[in-house]
Amino acid sequence: MIKVLVSSCLVGETVRYDGTAAWCEAQHLAAWQTEARLVRACPEVEAGCPVPRPPAEIEPGATGVEVLAGRARIRDRSGADVTRAFARGARLALERAREAGVRIAILKDCSPSCGSTCIHDGTFCGRIKPGRGVTAALLEQHGIRVFSENQIADAAACLHALDEERTHANVADSVWDHRLVEG
Repeated sequence: MIKVLVSSCLVGETVRYDGTAAWCEAQHLAAWQTEARLVRACPEVEAGCPVPRPPAEIEPGATGVEVLAGRARIRDRSGADVTRAFARGARLALERAREAGVRIAILKDCSPSCGSTCIHDGTFCGRIKPGRGVTAALLEQHGIRVFSENQIADAAACLHALDEERTHANVADSVWDHRLVEG
């Protein structure tokens, strides 16, 4: 069964920087939970960041891609450099995803870790811009399709296509194995 990585906050865990959850009551998430497809992750918490913690943003003009390449930093509101923790959390999320056979992820948008379509602009003024967070960028770099909580229908279509592809591959392998036994 193909697994789906999901931001822990989207399924009710109070792990966000402000100690809250970002509960997403999507039918697909509930169904995937029942099917035991969901693999929960909070990169910041898994990297040892406390809850609550100061808000953090990627430097202005950069995204998670630049952070991963060492060309940008992530700082909290006080200016403290938290890049190492965020990078470590991204690596841990990737490791967990690989171990579980994850092919797609549903991550909390606007986060410096999990943002998949947008992140904050680095000024701590509440403005967002297009871009990926560190974890979303790392997962994508390793072939895992990343979607935001606003794209769950797209993620479901992707998962369906992957399931179909897997089913057809298994049928083809079974036919091939049968021919080898008969031959």
